[in-house]
Amino acid sequence: MSTLRFDERVAVITGAGRGLGREYALLLASKGAKVVVNDPGGSLSGDGADTAPAQQVVDEITTAGGEAIAVTDSVATVEGGQAIIGKAVERFGRVDILIHNAGTVRRGSLKELTYNDFEAVLDVHLRGAFHVVRPAFPLMCDSGYGRVVLTSSIGGLYGNHEVANYAAAKAGILGLCNVVALEGAADGVLCNAIIPGAVTRMAEGRDTSAYPPMGPDLVAPVVGWLAHETCSVTGDYFVAIAGRLARAAVVESPGVYQPSWSMEQVGEQMTRIRDLSEPVVFPVVPDGHADHIRYSFGAAEGVTA
Repeated sequence: MSTLRFDERVAVITGAGRGLGREYALLLASKGAKVVVNDPGGSLSGDGADTAPAQQVVDEITTAGGEAIAVTDSVATVEGGQAIIGKAVERFGRVDILIHNAGTVRRGSLKELTYNDFEAVLDVHLRGAFHVVRPAFPLMCDSGYGRVVLTSSIGGLYGNHEVANYAAAKAGILGLCNVVALEGAADGVLCNAIIPGAVTRMAEGRDTSAYPPMGPDLVAPVVGWLAHETCSVTGDYFVAIAGRLARAAVVESPGVYQPSWSMEQVGEQMTRIRDLSEPVVFPVVPDGHADHIRYSFGAAEGVTA
């Protein structure tokens, strides 16, 4: 089996000073990529700044013979996102790979979560993704090549207690991933989402003593493959947790068609409406949106096959 490498590729990785992002940066650099290590070095809640985490990763890479620069601008602002991509282009001439991994956590029950904490988390996770995708995407399209990996979460898929902000942001990431995949397909730009589970500083306060091995090293190879030129999929979501790799997807039941409905009939048919024993999946690319509409219209015509 041939060894996959990233020689001459330029990768921008946000949140790369610690945890998962650091693991991604070290892996891609070890395979020849030129890496932009982005991390403002803030606390878990996003407060403060420290140049050390990003620089330490750069030092590790350069000591091992690789090439990297540290960029400490924050993805939370439009200007920060533009600066991150701009500095990548200034130093290395282009951007081939974009991995948005930056994240913060501000917990609070839905009854008590402040508006500021809701916005602050969306700024880094969801708006932060757009802030770096927006300037990088046209560059990739113009060059006819790109790999984008966005970070969602099982919280975005299934929710969790006391993280309405985080869950909403991570669910939004999936929608953004779909659009990048759709609009990038004609220009060789692929986009997928990683749904990682790893013990990093985001697990602070939790008892992880009974967990199986869940290091970032179990996630990095998936992200590495999604970022590689041999990646053959786009618009997909991949779960990586404790050594388990899986695809997550939005599915629908076949549904029930009637020419008209009453509330009583909805209740009577709910078991059939919810029946996922024969799930229907509409792949994002080439046109899941239109396929969904065609399928639904077909039901009205008696044709769903």
